[in-house]
Amino acid sequence: MANRDTVQEIKEKLSINDVVQPYVKLARAGKHWRGLSPFNKEKTPSFFVSPERGTYHCFSSGQGGDMFTFIESMEGVDFKGALKILAEKAGVPLHYEHKSGADRSKHERTREALARAVLYFTSQLPSESDAYSYAKSRGLSEETIRSWSVGYALDGWRNLLEALSAQGFSKEELISAGLIKESSGKQGTFYDRFRNRLMFPICDIAGRTVAFTGRTLDADEQAKYLNSPETELFKKSEIIFGMDRAKDAIRVRGFALLVEGQMDVLHCHQAGFTNAIALSGTALSEHHLSIIKRYADNIMLVLDSDDAGLSATERSAKLALKAGMRVKAVMLPEGKDPADIISHDAKDFATRVTEAKSVVEFFLETLAKKEKDTHKLVQAVETKVLPLVKAVKSPLEREHFVGIVAQALATTNEAVRESLSAIPETQEISGKARIVSPKEENKPSVTTARAEILASIVTSYPESPLAKRIQNEYARIVGNTPLPEPSEKAVFETEILFGEEPSEEAVDELIGVFEQSLLKEKYEAMLDKLRCAQVAGDSKAETLAEEACADLIKCMAKSTKNLL
Repeated sequence: MANRDTVQEIKEKLSINDVVQPYVKLARAGKHWRGLSPFNKEKTPSFFVSPERGTYHCFSSGQGGDMFTFIESMEGVDFKGALKILAEKAGVPLHYEHKSGADRSKHERTREALARAVLYFTSQLPSESDAYSYAKSRGLSEETIRSWSVGYALDGWRNLLEALSAQGFSKEELISAGLIKESSGKQGTFYDRFRNRLMFPICDIAGRTVAFTGRTLDADEQAKYLNSPETELFKKSEIIFGMDRAKDAIRVRGFALLVEGQMDVLHCHQAGFTNAIALSGTALSEHHLSIIKRYADNIMLVLDSDDAGLSATERSAKLALKAGMRVKAVMLPEGKDPADIISHDAKDFATRVTEAKSVVEFFLETLAKKEKDTHKLVQAVETKVLPLVKAVKSPLEREHFVGIVAQALATTNEAVRESLSAIPETQEISGKARIVSPKEENKPSVTTARAEILASIVTSYPESPLAKRIQNEYARIVGNTPLPEPSEKAVFETEILFGEEPSEEAVDELIGVFEQSLLKEKYEAMLDKLRCAQVAGDSKAETLAEEACADLIKCMAKSTKNLL
């Protein structure tokens, strides 16, 4: 890995503006540069860059950091990937230590094994093979097969094992990569995990293979699709199939198209829907949504129309709505998936995407088709639709959907609101729902918040008379306790509020209010001690507490007088 000197050299050769401006149009705003957020769609610029500190902060998304974290977010890479991109941009050579295979990290060996497996599987899919013919019969073009590195796992027990063993990989490394497994009946006997399957590499957001999905070519095989097991590199709840290719299209188009499986994703991209993504053998998770929200706040669900698919749509929609996303769903013909529709008529699929409705309207229409009994329809709406309405974060949007539900059921908005109020507030955490209490939010005290503002001013204007005054006044009020470390957000807020050259008097009121709030906190704490002493009958402690309360009252009165 490159050392800290390399990172510093890159920062010396590149400014934060050099890195950000290819992605964001920046305009001067005082001592900052400002532009529209690259993480959220917005009309009023909330993205600020500080060339002086080499940092950025986006107020609409809460994201911030330096040039490395910016590239990590925009390109979907880890630090090593960002380092490589920025080193190339800065013209700084990267020197890595070349170690022997035995000394290299387990992760590197696992990644290499997976990369070699991709090459092996693709080499086993010549254009004249039956597996290739099958891929073509499913509507995949030659370009799609090539660009997505679709391959084939031979119908044998040890083909991949022998091929990669010959290239120097141990059985332990191949097990870590999820490529082979040990026989349950014969300990010490290993065989290929994938056999007679069309192979689709699963990549992380940086485009590195972390796992595989295999589609069986055996008509008698019960498991149509088989995924790699979870490994150190492959966590199903964190990996989104196709995200490495779809992220730019999601950002440009403003929404992600979530489909059922890998074949659906390939067909969508082939037909021009390059914002299509899929999960890999798991339900949509909060982590998946956090990745998608880096690029767009809108998601369109294109899942199967059977009962299982509708349940998945309902759960995914609820989780996405709770995350503050806008959710639509596409109506599919029963028994058909996107791959089927696109293979037959790509324009039909495009029309369905264009006509996609909000998930609330989608379920109202779906339930109305299924339930002809009015009473049962009302019950179904209460069970399936109202929790979705409840999950909508925006009060205005929620009220909009209240009206839609009321109209669909020929009832009043008040009746819908009353039913909504009976639904408990829940929050999805790792796939489970729990009741949320407003008291769970850990907000800083008023005094702590004001201390951070003072610290932010010192950070922003370190050599100014203003900073020296704050440091002296803080020491007088608090004592030897140092100022807290301010957050990057607080520093940006302070600089926006105070401008380029604030006067020394600009913080008079802030210092006074900070002293007032601190004295009030001390007084309330001392009152608690006084009550405890009274309950315990400790007259000595009671007297000391009374004297301390009296002193604090005098200090508060003096502080109030100074403020006036």
